[in-house]
Amino acid sequence: MNTKVKKIVSLCAAGIAVGSMMLSGCGDRVPEDKGEPVVTEFQQEGPAEISVFAMDTYMKVTAYGAQREDAVNAAVEEILRLDQLLSAGDETGEVGMLNRTGSGTCSEDTAYLLERSLELHEQTEGAFNVMMYPLMEIWGFIGGNYAVPSQDTIDGLLPLADLAKVSYDPRSKEVRFAEQGMKIDFGGIAKGYTSARIMDIFDACGITSGIVNLGGNVQVKGKKPDGTNWRVGIQDPNQAGAYLGILQLSDQAAITSGGYERFFEENGIRYHHILDPNTGRPAQSGLTSVTVVSADGTLADGLSTSLFVMGLEKAEAFWKANGDMFDAVMVTDDGNIYVTEGLEGRFESKAGDVHMIRRDPA
Repeated sequence: MNTKVKKIVSLCAAGIAVGSMMLSGCGDRVPEDKGEPVVTEFQQEGPAEISVFAMDTYMKVTAYGAQREDAVNAAVEEILRLDQLLSAGDETGEVGMLNRTGSGTCSEDTAYLLERSLELHEQTEGAFNVMMYPLMEIWGFIGGNYAVPSQDTIDGLLPLADLAKVSYDPRSKEVRFAEQGMKIDFGGIAKGYTSARIMDIFDACGITSGIVNLGGNVQVKGKKPDGTNWRVGIQDPNQAGAYLGILQLSDQAAITSGGYERFFEENGIRYHHILDPNTGRPAQSGLTSVTVVSADGTLADGLSTSLFVMGLEKAEAFWKANGDMFDAVMVTDDGNIYVTEGLEGRFESKAGDVHMIRRDPA
């Protein structure tokens, strides 16, 4: 039994409602201080629920079962631990310290995320890139000082996003950046990893029905207590507060990336936060929203951003080659909805006709 599971078991020993919820592209960003977790009064029957602000978003954990209180308490402890550990800008955390010094030895969590990130970078031909932090800073998506940088500035920072300049030894877990100013940011994968970790906690606590909403990143355990699938609403990128459609889920994560929530406007032009690693500028891929559904929350998080950057044609080809790992709902700039065939019968459109993407005939 590894150390993380041992910890979970010891912890267990020691609003999202049943029905639909909104799944948005970047979550409900709350500007207030994190404060203390908000606990819904535990009842003898029904779910245990705790809400918390972490990772720059509002989160909620819900569990059913005999150890539901232990499960949600352990889940929030894990959320806060990972928030501090993985924050790119917090120099007291492991990732923040790594960004300040340019080298270090990774803990188990950070090593896992780095290894998955390097793997996804290769699989997506660079569409997924965890070294974009300096570019995110210069655009103002870190810190809020929004401005369109000059092309010279962008060109000067692009070399810092080159993953070939990241040296990593999987045996020693040592990592080193070759160039000063390089910074790593797991923001495109950390929430998915966190929700996957909470599923581990649910398993250790014997929870067979539960749901986690980490700022729009949703992962569910089993089915609802009544035996039906969980129903998760995907936000319509063209209409705030409206549903694009409803997904039915069981033992899966559904994670959305879109450029419609975090953006700024300058001279009448909108600039969103999903940067293309090839250009250092907001991705112009023809997609406004991508939702990835997978049993692997970490993968779903990383791929939602990757497919958005790729665009519809490349994303479709990627799914056809890797569709055993995930399914997707993709919305184009002109409002068309494309759904991979693994979600047939489990996605109900609320905003238009669905174009089903199927594997090529054998």
